[in-house]
Amino acid sequence: MLVANFLYFPLDFKRPSGTSRGILTKKEAWFVHVWDDKNPEVKGIGECSIIRGLSPDDRENYEEKIQAVCDHINQIENYLADELIEWPSIYFGFEMALRDLANGGKRLLFNSDFTESEAKIPINGLVWMGDKAYMQKQVQEKIDKGFNCIKLKIGAINFQEELEILKSIREKFNSEQIEIRVDANGAFHPDEAMDKLKALNKFDIHSIEQPIKARNWDAMANLCKETPLPIALDEELIGIYKLEDKIKLIKQIQPQYIILKPSLLGGFKGSQEWIDIAKAEGIPWWMTSALESNIGLNAIAQWAYTLNNPMPQGLGTGQLFTNNIESPLEVSEGYLIYNQSKKWAVDEKLGA
Repeated sequence: MLVANFLYFPLDFKRPSGTSRGILTKKEAWFVHVWDDKNPEVKGIGECSIIRGLSPDDRENYEEKIQAVCDHINQIENYLADELIEWPSIYFGFEMALRDLANGGKRLLFNSDFTESEAKIPINGLVWMGDKAYMQKQVQEKIDKGFNCIKLKIGAINFQEELEILKSIREKFNSEQIEIRVDANGAFHPDEAMDKLKALNKFDIHSIEQPIKARNWDAMANLCKETPLPIALDEELIGIYKLEDKIKLIKQIQPQYIILKPSLLGGFKGSQEWIDIAKAEGIPWWMTSALESNIGLNAIAQWAYTLNNPMPQGLGTGQLFTNNIESPLEVSEGYLIYNQSKKWAVDEKLGA
């Protein structure tokens, strides 16, 4: 018989990190353990974590819902299919834990050349919002560390200063040397968005994520149709649960890209639905973590590698926290690597 429990374990940022929704100082996380009572030494671990104000399952009874799943762990198939459709991060946490358990409780959810340390995943270097000097410092640090794809959070400081930062990059590096992605997190007003896209396009931007707030489908569709630079949907996908609604969104908006965050979209299953729909429309995608610890990042990275997407993925967030779980994951010269010589420290921190 299966048994499950959980541990609340908030993650503390090394430095407060800015987005257009505000400053983040911690990431709330609950780690679930699942095991067979006949073999309690082997445990699967999953991460249920939320971003306040963004995660669709950011609700007061979040922890009670995790407990309810633990209480019904032997009816988990019904829970995953029916009870958790609108609790995507909890779905992902248990999906992760059960897959880990099925594979021996070794944090090896998807065996591949990546987990054998024979292949690596290209990732973008993330530049957080801040004043101009701080953002420029981050850009230079990412370039010095070997990243050739940089993602800048924009929309919180003066737009002209953000343009100056982009200009300073392009004065030193062309688009073949450094790929630039920007993420507005919905910060642009629909009436000004096109002018801002045109201004950004002068700097040979690869793409912009979510230029306007989600749920403005007509306005977003018009932007995607007329935009001078590719638009990637991110927040737009969050909170869309039914397959028919996902198809309707993609067909109506016709974005140039979509971005997948499994803990916001219902784990591997929910994300795969988006991939299949986008593929049918000829729309490429890439994967991004949602500020998970190394437990969640590991699951996303292992799965992402198996999907054979050569684009830089957004999987470089594992170094953000002071109390992260030590793991084989490493970032080196713009790549995420699984270093088999390093061990997991789940016993010390999570009691697994």
